[in-house]
Amino acid sequence: MNIIDERYQIAIDRIKEIKTEEVVDKQYIKYFCTVSQFILKLDKLNKDIKSNKLTDDTLEQLQSQNTELYQDIYPEKYEKSFANPSYAVNFLGQEFGQILCYLYKNIRDLIGNIYREETEIVTLWIELFIEIYNHFEEREELLCDNIREILYSFEKDNTEIFMEQKVDWAVNPEKRFAVDIVMNSDLSDIRYLYQYGEYVGDNEIQMAEYLNSMEQEKIDLLAHVYTEGYRRGFENAGKDLSIKETVDIRYNIGFERIVRAAISDFKAMGLKPVIYPGGYNSTMPNKQYWFDHKFDEALYLDKAFVKRKLEVVKQAYEEKKEIAGKMAGPAVIEIFGENPFEPENKKEALSFTEEQQKLSVNFRTEYVRIVQQYIKGEERSFTIIAFPIPEFGDKFEEMFDATVKINTLDADKYGKVQQKIIDALDRAEHVRVVGKGNNKTYLNVELHHLNNPEKETNFENCLADVNIPLGEVFTSPLLKGTNGVLHVSEVYLGELNYKDLEIQFDDGMIKDYTCKNFDTEGENKKYIKENVMFNHDTLPIGEFAIGTNTTAYVIANKYDVVYKLPILIVEKMGPHFAVGDTCYSFEEDVKVYNPDGKEIIARDNEISALRKTDSKKAYFGCHTDITIPYDELGEIVAVTAEGEEIVIIQDGRFVLEGCELLNEPFL
Repeated sequence: MNIIDERYQIAIDRIKEIKTEEVVDKQYIKYFCTVSQFILKLDKLNKDIKSNKLTDDTLEQLQSQNTELYQDIYPEKYEKSFANPSYAVNFLGQEFGQILCYLYKNIRDLIGNIYREETEIVTLWIELFIEIYNHFEEREELLCDNIREILYSFEKDNTEIFMEQKVDWAVNPEKRFAVDIVMNSDLSDIRYLYQYGEYVGDNEIQMAEYLNSMEQEKIDLLAHVYTEGYRRGFENAGKDLSIKETVDIRYNIGFERIVRAAISDFKAMGLKPVIYPGGYNSTMPNKQYWFDHKFDEALYLDKAFVKRKLEVVKQAYEEKKEIAGKMAGPAVIEIFGENPFEPENKKEALSFTEEQQKLSVNFRTEYVRIVQQYIKGEERSFTIIAFPIPEFGDKFEEMFDATVKINTLDADKYGKVQQKIIDALDRAEHVRVVGKGNNKTYLNVELHHLNNPEKETNFENCLADVNIPLGEVFTSPLLKGTNGVLHVSEVYLGELNYKDLEIQFDDGMIKDYTCKNFDTEGENKKYIKENVMFNHDTLPIGEFAIGTNTTAYVIANKYDVVYKLPILIVEKMGPHFAVGDTCYSFEEDVKVYNPDGKEIIARDNEISALRKTDSKKAYFGCHTDITIPYDELGEIVAVTAEGEEIVIIQDGRFVLEGCELLNEPFL
């Protein structure tokens, strides 16, 4: 037995004692007993995994075990769970409730570590739990500041271990936990779903069963659309895929048949799969739980911690620089069809101070910059494709087939039509975008000046490569002169739903913002700042695009799922604006060309150009697309320097000559 295993066993023996003791103040006995019982469940699971018992368990036994591990955060049980900050604070008191809730949440997060047999990480957290329990045991010395200091020291002292592990998983093809599940399991036996240690619900089970019902030929086709988009991303950008050796695969559990076929395709390209924890996901049993813990770092985040963590990130990538340099970039399978989530803002949940918001922003920006040094943007690419999941409803299978149609539209036909739009836009000095009906959008978007229109263009002709499906032309607009209001009646960004989202821009920068999700203006602004602006005080418009995939739009309306679709598809269903970095962030100096041979010169704006003088001010580490659907769109007009107006879209329909194809789905 090595020293980690010895420490683990000593900690478990102490947990067994804590479970039966009643030496802490009566108010806290239930909490420590509950968490101890959960740790002992993890210990039993650990023994079962090491003895290979789970391989012989029936489907019913595995389902029962999964329920036992996750039921505490099911919506029907969450109201009385110590993982719920409201319950924890009300039961344990304001002083210690948040801290102990945070601790339990992180103990719960060890389920995946147990399955991956990461004993050191598990041991560290159990030892922390025991250390905090010991302070509660010594009642006369129980001070909240002391407990906070223990947490702070734990997080800071162990950052090196946590971050080295994270970076290793992100770039090392020898870390094969998920790869082995995908490649070596009998995928016709859905018991394999329980090998990850993630929550397994109806979406995961029904998705796996649905894909199991498909002929291999169709599975191979779906995988090939995904992998070919990845390959074309390199080809179209003039990047050399042959110098890369690994691909970062991300997917939702249940899609393993497609992933297995994709891994075979990638192997033919000379790429080994890397699948890290967090690269494989399951649908959440309770999104409120996730929302409640978004800012748990508030317990310990300060300047010294950020400095230390960034040093460790740099060190971890430096140690892995050889294999990190071989990473080709992410290949992502997204999902959609979940019911929109409208969170509850809980006063008991942890939140950042103004200073912590700035520190969080700084860390995010610097982290991206460090990663870029080792996985160079000018050498890598990506692709993203999306499919519906069974939560979509009764017509899930119809929507899945419709999505395949959307994802496989004829790139040559659309490319020619989109070129007509680009030719018109390249004559413009600025573009006017106006909403209709109740939509308040009125924006003037300033474009870069083309010195040589015969060889230069402002807009990229986006077909089915890095962003599947095809269907947009996009640019990085100038900030100065880009003014007005962006408004959408409803939009689903990430996991969150926004109602009447309204953003005002002054010279391309966010000046003000609001929505109508909550009762007070303060709550609405906080919601946007935290989840759209990622705690930045302002953000620039990083992208302006016109979506052309009217087929996707008509299908979405047919099934009444516009607000269930991922931004990957929604952005192709009307004009969209991204707040944050440009589409070319960290690659502005790499020349990019359209199929017609013209160089796309609009790769910069006034903010990203600061990289040449003060790189810390050039990037924000975020990029969020917000789309105006066709039925809320009054007009898009390209306006030349001479004042000539070229109408692209009028009343939600394309009126520019040569774009008739785009209106056919509406007929």
